[in-house]
Amino acid sequence: MTAFKIREYPDPVLRKKCVPVEDVTEKERHLFEQMLLMMRRFKGIGLAAPQIGISRNLIVADLGDGSICLANPTLLKIHGADTMEEGCLSIPGVRVAVDRPAEVIVGGLNEKGKSVVIETGGLLARVLQHEIDHLEGKLILDYLN
Repeated sequence: MTAFKIREYPDPVLRKKCVPVEDVTEKERHLFEQMLLMMRRFKGIGLAAPQIGISRNLIVADLGDGSICLANPTLLKIHGADTMEEGCLSIPGVRVAVDRPAEVIVGGLNEKGKSVVIETGGLLARVLQHEIDHLEGKLILDYLN
């Protein structure tokens, strides 16, 4: 089994655009499990695959009321505006005020490979957007003036 570690800026994998997942197989389910373990180990609330060195469209999140695992997450609709300080496991000790839509609708494939749509606001909306940014190679540092 591969030993994963949290990749930290300026690791080049954090700037790569990730490739889509064709199908959610046992391999992706294993990656979701490993990502959730890493996220929780480092007391995060979200994690994207590039943060463990894998350039694939996979994210996880858990705000304490159950984990969310998404392959190929896509912002389908955004609404409103909100500013909040964000941190990132890949940029330890740094906090950046980031303007983001307050409410989102996100589509993707869950850990069973089923198409899902998540309509949410507040912190979960922010976390999903933050992790989707990672899949595009975008970091919170890019929001600095």
